[in-house]
Amino acid sequence: MSDPLPSQSAAALLAALPIPALLVTADGRVLSANPHMRELLASPVAEGQPYVAVLRQPALVEALEATLKDGSPRKTRYLAQSGGKESVYEAFTAPSGSEGSVLVSFLDISDLEHAGQMRRDFVANVSHELRTPLTALMGFIETLQGPARDDSAARAQFLEIMASEAARMERLVSDLLSLSRVEAEERLPLRDRVELGPLLASVRTTFAPRAEEAGVELVAELPAEPITLLAHADQLLQVFTNLVENAIKYGGSGGKVVLKLRRTDGQPALRGQPGVLVSVTDFGAGIDPLHIPRLTERFYRVDSHRSREVGGTGLGLAIVKHIVQRHRGRLRIESEPGKGTEFSVLLPLGVEI
Repeated sequence: MSDPLPSQSAAALLAALPIPALLVTADGRVLSANPHMRELLASPVAEGQPYVAVLRQPALVEALEATLKDGSPRKTRYLAQSGGKESVYEAFTAPSGSEGSVLVSFLDISDLEHAGQMRRDFVANVSHELRTPLTALMGFIETLQGPARDDSAARAQFLEIMASEAARMERLVSDLLSLSRVEAEERLPLRDRVELGPLLASVRTTFAPRAEEAGVELVAELPAEPITLLAHADQLLQVFTNLVENAIKYGGSGGKVVLKLRRTDGQPALRGQPGVLVSVTDFGAGIDPLHIPRLTERFYRVDSHRSREVGGTGLGLAIVKHIVQRHRGRLRIESEPGKGTEFSVLLPLGVEI
């Protein structure tokens, strides 16, 4: 039986599709496959090959076989390995209107799957972070209502711990709201001119008492000339507040934290634009390079126990990352165990974004 749709026409039609696709004849042979399909399979696809030799995943073969038999469209999942990375596709089989032939197309849903997994992980992490202090509060309340009802010493001790756990929950909720607000505003234009020197000086002034209490010398190296850029003042204040606070908390063992501001010439990271570089450097224990790529993930902690002890929520650097992205900047983290850590924020200077 001759094909009503010549292979040349089929090839031209499939080549116009922006997704992997192939056409299978009624007798189960490949009529044509587009370049995206060959790239997905990472192997040549010859006309006339049985489709079972091309599409080796049983679920997809079953779906295609069923569509060839009854002409009903079907959808299934297709997993592809490329360069050590697994991609997830939705595979659609549907009659092509050409004497029993079937069009098989593939839609890459890897990003949707990843986003869905991130949402699930986020909900699980929030639930875990809230459950721990809630469980502690409920336990102490039950004890105060029962065995420790008339024990004034225990009551004072428990109330102090309960206040600490409630404050921890308040910090978490506050950071969650901040993260949500920053993400919602990420694509909004920046309209304010902000002078960085006074902003960074205010951060230094705010944290000077806390640094002194922790035995840390907080130094601000700020140029005399004004440096102004297009930005959101409150968000930049939040960025440098988070970075300086972290440096004092986790790098304070080095005895010194340096907050530095300077201009930079055209930067490749800023597409050749001039910029400003703000760095926060501590000389403490440093961070194992293994952890650095994940530091800006939500709820990721190098040392979970210590982070909770000093009041960390695991969201601070995620907030920093999103704010820097909104300002079309770059965040760089450099650290060496035993020698300290430097967080650098590179921002475009004097360019309307």
